[in-house]
Amino acid sequence: MKNEWQTVPLGKVLKRVKQEISLDAAKIYKEVTVRLWNKGVVPRGEKQGIEIKTARYSIRAGQLILSRIDVRNGAIGLVPTELDGAIVSGEFWTYEIDQTLLDSKFLEYCVAIPDFIEKSNQTSSGTTNRIRAEEELFLQIEIPLPPLPEQQRIVARIEELARRVEEARGLRKTAVEEADALLEIAVGKVFENQTPIEARLLGRLATKIGSGSTPTGGRASYPSSGIPFIRSQNVRMREFQMEGIAFIDEATHKSMKGTIVQPNDVLLNITGASIGRVACVPDDLKEANINQHVAIIRPTQELHPRYLMYWLSQPKIQEFINSEQKGATRQGFTKQQIEKFNVLLLPLDEQHRIVAHLDNLQQKVDELRRLQAATQKELDALMPSILAKAFAGEL
Repeated sequence: MKNEWQTVPLGKVLKRVKQEISLDAAKIYKEVTVRLWNKGVVPRGEKQGIEIKTARYSIRAGQLILSRIDVRNGAIGLVPTELDGAIVSGEFWTYEIDQTLLDSKFLEYCVAIPDFIEKSNQTSSGTTNRIRAEEELFLQIEIPLPPLPEQQRIVARIEELARRVEEARGLRKTAVEEADALLEIAVGKVFENQTPIEARLLGRLATKIGSGSTPTGGRASYPSSGIPFIRSQNVRMREFQMEGIAFIDEATHKSMKGTIVQPNDVLLNITGASIGRVACVPDDLKEANINQHVAIIRPTQELHPRYLMYWLSQPKIQEFINSEQKGATRQGFTKQQIEKFNVLLLPLDEQHRIVAHLDNLQQKVDELRRLQAATQKELDALMPSILAKAFAGEL
C-alpha cells in the first residue's frame, strides 16, 4: 500500500442496514446466498412466505453483504441489481457504503484480497460448527482509502486487466473446442473414405458383448480398495479415466464373473447422458468389472480394438445411438442393438494404419487440452496478483 494512502476502519465507511420484513404467507420471496472466495452474491431459490419460519431481512442493490459464518472464507460481496429486494436470514449482514468516501467497486475488490480475508478470519470465534464473525471486530478492520478519483482509476485499471484475462481464457477455450470439432470431423472422414472388404454385424466380430450390474447396496457397499469397478464416468470419449474409480471386493467380483474386463476390451456407455461414450481398457488394467451402465465388447482377431473404438465414436454412429434413445421410455442401448451394428471391416494392416493416424491426432488434441489446463491455472493466478498490486499502489 502506498505510504500516502490513509487507512480507515470499515466502521467509518459502512452503515449497518437491518430492514426486517413482515412476511406475507401467500407471497413468493427470492432468497439469496453469498458464495465462498468472492464468487458473488447469487440466488438461493424461492419460497412462499408460509414456508419461512424465521425472521427475514430485505436487501438492496449496491449494498455490501456478508455471511457471518463464512466471511472468513471470502463470503462477502455487493448485491447485484437483479437481486434488489431479495431477502436473507439474520446470518447475513448488509451495509450501505458511504459513496462520498468509498467507491463500491473499489471496496468489492478490496475485500477479495487475501490480506482482508485473513483479517476477517481473525474477527470470527466460536466452536467448530458455530464459528461466526463479531461485528464490532469486523468494523475495526482497516482498509486503504486513497482519494476517490484514485480509487476509480484503480478500479478501471483492474477491470481492463480482468477483461484481458477473460479474453485469453476465452481464446484458449475456443482453441480446444475447435480442435475437438476438427478431430470429430477427421474421425468421420476416415471411415467415409474407405472401401471395405465387407460390412459385417458386430455380433459376428466379437467374442463377448454384455453389460454388468451394481452390487447389492449400491455405492454404499463399495470398499475403499479392491477390484476396480468401472462405471460410466470412467468411460470418456476415446479415453479411459481411472480418476473416481470405485472398487468391489473379491467375492463380489467372482460372483460377477460374466462381466470381468480384460485389457483392450472396448467399453461403451449404454445409458444416461453419457450414452455412446466409448474407450478401450488400458493394457495395465489387468483385472476389473463393470456396472449395468457400461457394455463390454471384446473383438475377435479380425478387428483391432482401437479401430472399433474409433468406428463407434464417429459422428454418424454417435448420432444413431442418441437418436435410438430419444423419448421418455428409453431403456438404454441394448446388447441386441450393439450386435446389429454393421461394422466397416478393413484389412488388419489398414486398420492399424487408421488407428496410428487417429491416435496421433488424438494425442495432439490431448496435448492442447493439457496446455489449456496449465494456462487456465496461470490465468486463475493472475487476478489475485493483479489485486495484490492494485492495493499495494503498483497499478
